Amino acid sequence: MSKNIKVTIIEDHDMTRMGLSFALSNNESIEVLGTSADGMEGVEQALELNPDLVIMDIGLPTIDGIEATRKIKNSKPEIKVLMNTSRDNENDILDSFAAGADGYITKGATSEQTISAIKAVSEGVGWLDPAIARVVLSNIRKNSQAESKSGGINYQKGKNLYGLTEREMEVLALLVEGLKNPQISKKLVITIATTKTHVHNILQKLYVKTRSKAVATAMKDGLV
Repeated sequence: MSKNIKVTIIEDHDMTRMGLSFALSNNESIEVLGTSADGMEGVEQALELNPDLVIMDIGLPTIDGIEATRKIKNSKPEIKVLMNTSRDNENDILDSFAAGADGYITKGATSEQTISAIKAVSEGVGWLDPAIARVVLSNIRKNSQAESKSGGINYQKGKNLYGLTEREMEVLALLVEGLKNPQISKKLVITIATTKTHVHNILQKLYVKTRSKAVATAMKDGLV
């Protein structure tokens, strides 16, 4: 029997916080250790209770969720952080991952989707809401096309700065879409072992340690 995933929730909207806590508490694989409506209090609670994962809103009193994430990660990097917010602009997403977030999901997600995100992130698999990925990638592609037309950095050339192979680029694009290793293997018709090797090589070439940071780098630098 697998152990419960211990979580804390930092959310300033009372109904959202209570609803999320209730939904998660009813799942036998998740244990809610505590909740908070304040950024700094949430950080202190997380550092005291040492959960496996923190569900983090961005718009919070005292300090925002991005700064709260940074403080938690600086003190206890092993604690996973899943952003759960209505904000879908590119800056918030990239700033969240830069602060150390391990996943990003919107408040429009269903309880089942949120639970899936929690389980994935707790297992070390970065999670990016597909709707968020589409917004960011759309913005990046528009910016890249504008740069090319204005004589700026060529979009395609930017892909080769990290020395990624064509197959690694394909795997990275699927990581950005939120696919897990078995899904990537099936999509590309390769073995899971080969997929793991590609992911390992991607992390090394992008100079990052986690899939979520690879996704953030891919979006930030227009790699996909």
